Amino acid sequence: MNLLVTGGAGFIGSNFVRMRRRSHPSERLVVLDALTYAGNLASLDGCDGFTLVKGDICDGALVEATLRDHAIEAIVHFAAESHVDRSILGPGAFVRTNVVGTATLLEKARAAGVKRFLHVSTDEVYGDLGPDDPAFTETTPIRPRSPYSASKASSDHLVNAWFETYKFPTLITRCSNNYGPYQFPEKLIPLMILNALGDVALPVYGDGMNVRDWIHVEDHCAAVARVLEAGRDGEVYNVGGRSEKPNLEIVRAILAALGKPESLIRYVADRPGHDRRYAIDDGKIERELGWTRTRRFDEGLASTIAWYRANEPWWRAIKSGEYMHWYERNYGSRGSRA
Repeated sequence: MNLLVTGGAGFIGSNFVRMRRRSHPSERLVVLDALTYAGNLASLDGCDGFTLVKGDICDGALVEATLRDHAIEAIVHFAAESHVDRSILGPGAFVRTNVVGTATLLEKARAAGVKRFLHVSTDEVYGDLGPDDPAFTETTPIRPRSPYSASKASSDHLVNAWFETYKFPTLITRCSNNYGPYQFPEKLIPLMILNALGDVALPVYGDGMNVRDWIHVEDHCAAVARVLEAGRDGEVYNVGGRSEKPNLEIVRAILAALGKPESLIRYVADRPGHDRRYAIDDGKIERELGWTRTRRFDEGLASTIAWYRANEPWWRAIKSGEYMHWYERNYGSRGSRA
């Protein structure tokens, strides 16, 4: 099919595009990305056979033309503002991209007759859990606690509304915390790896005991592909790693793997509204679609550390800001790569 991937130059999106080119080499694949600070075309370097459209999902005319010109049949919607700390400092950008952008995509896709619209969301829309609370299921009430998660919850409601009102064929996935190659260095695991490599203090919020469920990005991408292929219209599918870890445990594991002292840890003031614990019950996607994760967390963390050590030019370009000029250097006025 002709597939549009929004946010395909981001962390999860670029891993999905790479996976899709391997699994469906003859598929017509279009990447729509605004190439903001978190969009990095270097993350797709060496991945051929896709068409790039540089643009904003809020631009209705651009979205309409992209869907028409490439005869798009299905959409996987990754594009989003996603960093909680940034949402606290500037919530407006999150409302614009995550809410207005998703509404624009939905309406243009409906008008174009797109046959499949998969919206990639987050477990953060459910809020947080106490230490003994059961894991989130697809029927857990939505209770977002940050501007980021509120904007994603809003977009989820829009996606569901388009299904209920217009019978537009939508799907939603809600995933736990991702890690792996090509993750922007502001996120926990790459930040701690790179700080440790540079013997720079590793900042840990509060007491470091906030718990997240961690999944390797390639397992998440495989789940998205499976839902795209076989998910039931109008359904939500939780995706988890079944690897609940306190942040402090992960920081210590990274330091131990790199042979660095725990004296590099610096406890800092907790961020406002910091969710204490997430946990995902992903039994539905296992029962209905036969998906399951393939990577244990310890193996995935070791391979992720090795990847950042082996790909210093990639993250050095981010730290220097040079990556922001990748598009002009490699594409110029062109918008595609065969």
